[in-house]
Amino acid sequence: MEKRRILYISQEIMPYLPETDMSYIGRYLPQGIQEKGNEIRSFMPKYGVVNERRHQLHEVIRLSGMNVIIDDTDHPLIIKVASIQAARMQIYFIDNEDYFHRKFILFDDKGAPFDDNDERCIFFARGVLETVRKLRWSPDIIHCHGWVTGLIPLYIRNAYQEDPLFSKTKVVYSAYYDDFDHPMNPRFKEKLKIDGIAEKDVEMLTDASYVNLVKLATQRADGVIMGVPHINEDLYKHIQSLGKPFLPHQSRENMVESYSQFYDQILAND
Repeated sequence: MEKRRILYISQEIMPYLPETDMSYIGRYLPQGIQEKGNEIRSFMPKYGVVNERRHQLHEVIRLSGMNVIIDDTDHPLIIKVASIQAARMQIYFIDNEDYFHRKFILFDDKGAPFDDNDERCIFFARGVLETVRKLRWSPDIIHCHGWVTGLIPLYIRNAYQEDPLFSKTKVVYSAYYDDFDHPMNPRFKEKLKIDGIAEKDVEMLTDASYVNLVKLATQRADGVIMGVPHINEDLYKHIQSLGKPFLPHQSRENMVESYSQFYDQILAND
């Protein structure tokens, strides 16, 4: 079997965050795929709740120092890395003082989503892709987990499609039950635009709801996976209507083998 390069972009990865279905997959799927002889990279946001000392995070100076411009404002991009020794695996963290230095993840202490979650979503997506460009690492597949990664398929298909690093890259999106109730900033679709993204590409985000963001992600993806047994019903019906390669929820025991075969299916669909 030919070695594949898989880029994992995850909203949650344990042990940096508590165990959930998503954080478990973010931790053990890359390890299992790597043990099958593939090359992997994993990214997640460096939320303020991630204990840098306990997990021995350190800044990667050669990758840091870029700025991401959102809404005409420069935001410094800091890249940190930690190792999961038992898995011989590194995790890259996207960091920024304004967006991630708070002691909560995506919701405040009252359970309300942060007002700037739209910009955090943009910053994370573009930060990952720009870091991968700086690494000069061309993934065969990008596998996205969680709505925070929801802009990745759009950026790959519309903004980075001419980049030789990503021109042949396939995108897989895993859907979870990670809904948020309140739509994001009404200007979300304007803020996320960069060269290659037109108004028609983001019209769905006029109402920047959870369902619309994930619908956009699955429309642009090459394949969709059910990361959990049940997801938003409206979203499930939408995914079924797309007619794209689809993998239903898999048990933890079957996950690595099933996902690996799904990657083969996606890569064969040229």
